[in-house]
Amino acid sequence: MDASVVAKDQLLSIVERIERLEEEKKAIADDIKEVYAEAKANGFDTKVLRKVVSIRKQDQAQREEEEAILDLYLTALGMVK
Repeated sequence: MDASVVAKDQLLSIVERIERLEEEKKAIADDIKEVYAEAKANGFDTKVLRKVVSIRKQDQAQREEEEAILDLYLTALGMVK
């Protein structure tokens, strides 16, 4: 088999896998949007809910560091005493 045919077949396979994964990613994103819509319909603040999800992704040290920097910035701006 010619090397260019193998490369072409391999490239096509890679592109098709990426396309399938992009479709799955879109489907998952749509599912997530539906869950946020459900949360909103049940009276939850989706902006705050997104922040909670973001915070839960962080480890404890990362979260504490971010909170300390946020407090420092807010204090510097006179927003916290």
